[in-house]
Amino acid sequence: MTITTMAARGTVVFPENFIWGAATASYQIEGAVKEEGRGQSIWDTFSHTPGKVFEGHTGDVACDHYHRYRDDVALMKELNLGAYRFSVAWPRVQPDGQGAVNPAGLAFYDRLVDELLEHEIDPYVTLYHWDLPQALEDRGGWTDRDTAYRFADYARAVYDKLGDRVRNWATLNEPWVSAFLGYGNGVHAPGRTDAAESFKAGHHLLLAHGLAAQALRAQGAEQIMLVVNASPVMTPAQVHDPAAEASEADAEAVRRVDALLQGQFLEPALRGRYPEEVLRARSLQGGLDHILDGDLETINQPIDLIGINYYNPTVVEAGPGTPADAAWPGSQDVRFSPADAPTTAMGWPIVPSGLSRLLVRLSRDYPEVGLMITENGAAFDDVVVDGRVHDPGRQSYLEGHLGAVHHAIQQGADVRGYLVWSLLDNFEWAFGYDKRFGIVHVDYESLVRTPKDSALWYKQVIGANGW
Repeated sequence: MTITTMAARGTVVFPENFIWGAATASYQIEGAVKEEGRGQSIWDTFSHTPGKVFEGHTGDVACDHYHRYRDDVALMKELNLGAYRFSVAWPRVQPDGQGAVNPAGLAFYDRLVDELLEHEIDPYVTLYHWDLPQALEDRGGWTDRDTAYRFADYARAVYDKLGDRVRNWATLNEPWVSAFLGYGNGVHAPGRTDAAESFKAGHHLLLAHGLAAQALRAQGAEQIMLVVNASPVMTPAQVHDPAAEASEADAEAVRRVDALLQGQFLEPALRGRYPEEVLRARSLQGGLDHILDGDLETINQPIDLIGINYYNPTVVEAGPGTPADAAWPGSQDVRFSPADAPTTAMGWPIVPSGLSRLLVRLSRDYPEVGLMITENGAAFDDVVVDGRVHDPGRQSYLEGHLGAVHHAIQQGADVRGYLVWSLLDNFEWAFGYDKRFGIVHVDYESLVRTPKDSALWYKQVIGANGW
């Protein structure tokens, strides 16, 4: 059988203390949106707005993890997972995003952490994975500077409850997505479409990260990370040949998009500065008045890890006269191009070598922090046949990307662990339940969980610390 053969090769061995696990996010799996005092989030509002999500799907029930977490943790243990990254729903903890804490909401995460530790699974808590309380959005959301300070208060409240048992804390998940898909092109909640506001939201998200990192560190947090959707930016020719020479115009397009994606968040967080390309783009879209004296010092807090969510490379070339993409203000005269590669059910190109390049580069550029793969995975059109889910495409995807991680480690990248996205099939944002990323199949009618072949393969890889 393929799974056994691959696990028995013994040609890829990871470092002795390499961390193996899986990741999820609150709105995508929890359900129970109106139970025990939970407030409304921007994703509740967005998903219930006609035309925003595939076939009107919502996260009202999702995977019902809120009621089934014990069974889900037992399944994690069965799959040999040593770490589980989950996010806390801010509206469960503070229904209005500020003020009094909702004890029942925090109690759920208290029970979840205890269950994980009882099964010897290390909890990795993400404080923000996109479910902003609607009450804060009504006051301006991430375009309102005060939201950053409310986030720091929320971080303190969660740490007060869980900090005695949780060692690993992520402040934000993918602030680029929150800012530019939420406030730029509007395909994510809250669905706004304003380039200037998207830049403002991005800055306030970074300020929230800095304030929360200060708060967590002051309370004794052991390990803090910022999670970004990182992607190597390259020309079409460089997808399969990193040494392919780019024209001056293409090279400029690569530098600018790289600054808008990576540099816009990592440089302020780790170096206390914005790239010139980002400042130039911001100055043309509403100016820089939202960046106040002292902000960059606050944002530039010592952290321990960068969380890397990698799915595919970003491929660009010069495109004179091309207007800026709504999700990429500042990208005028740049053409976003397809990669010459097989694709997943999302239409995303499968280029594992891009992950190696990315990890080596980030370790070179930011040697003071470690790296953790906090999301990596793929959607395919999975079906249950005779109680099994054969997903060779996903298994191949994971093998290729884990091989890329191993290659990067051999080249000196300081990669501490790998968390597959996702543990469960779940609510995939604007795609609803149409796209399945899980290594565990979820029947959305019965909510029965069925580990896919990729999960069984991953279990063996973890057991062997390689294959």
